[in-house]
Amino acid sequence: MQITINDKIIDVQGQDTLLKIARREGFEIPSLCWSKDARHKSSCMVCAVKDLSSGQIIPSCTSKPVEGMRIDTQSEEVMQVRTLSLELLLSDHRADCEAPCSLVCPSKLDIERMLNYYDKGQKEKAFGLIKHAFDLPKLACENCKAPCEKACRRGSIDTPVTIRKIIKELTKVVDATKVDEIENVAIDKTKFQSRLGRFCESEKARLKETVSTPSNCLHCACAGKSACQLRTHATTHKIKRPGYDMSSALQVMSRIKINDTMYFEPSKCIRCGLCVYNSDNGFTFKNRGFQMEVNLPEENKKNIRVELASLCPTGALYIVEN
Repeated sequence: MQITINDKIIDVQGQDTLLKIARREGFEIPSLCWSKDARHKSSCMVCAVKDLSSGQIIPSCTSKPVEGMRIDTQSEEVMQVRTLSLELLLSDHRADCEAPCSLVCPSKLDIERMLNYYDKGQKEKAFGLIKHAFDLPKLACENCKAPCEKACRRGSIDTPVTIRKIIKELTKVVDATKVDEIENVAIDKTKFQSRLGRFCESEKARLKETVSTPSNCLHCACAGKSACQLRTHATTHKIKRPGYDMSSALQVMSRIKINDTMYFEPSKCIRCGLCVYNSDNGFTFKNRGFQMEVNLPEENKKNIRVELASLCPTGALYIVEN
């Protein structure tokens, strides 16, 4: 059988999908609801291509080749369809990729990571980040106008985290000579930055009642951002911010603990189904149409394998290291 992809004639044997064939021939096609060697069904349309023979836009992750088929994977029209698909997915994805406090720090201190160490009682590690960012014993916070505290999302609920006070506390209680610097990984601001948006009143009430860390930090930075394919593809397609208003009714920052190291955040889920199709008596779909959600019944948590987190394309399902 012969097909044509972007004017390249290709001999095809077997029944691989167009996605696999195109990638094998060196044509890059993004995907979110597909993962190698995993059960899946096409849903995201980020892998869209155009069948020039019929004029149809089709998902390459499930479409099989047909004799004489002519496929376009890189025209402006195809790219526009993929961008539209990404923007629609982002309208259902409520998350901060990076914590606002870390984004605005003029000294490039990863504040959210520092506060995470602080809240775990790992004060030496928290100080190690400060030591790397500042020219100690001089504190860059001394004359700073604290944009970090102004940007703090906790401030929209009650009062912002007292970041400068915590930094000063750490510099007094930790022996600087006994702590090695910990490199602050610079935030790449050219990457797509997802935003939580405003908290509704019920979210404010829930977060105020349930989040009680020593620092008072909400820890809004995404724990799964390093492996987030949604962010990678949004960056590649030059999406600065979603083109559609937030449509998700799911409660933001609602974390479901699966086991000691694994969590699920429904508000970050794009309903690709990979966790559903690849778990036995695990994740399920709830409701239909626009109201469909991915759900994890309490009695099914024991059936979830740690490896399942690697299939999630958005960081909705992730592992937290102690």
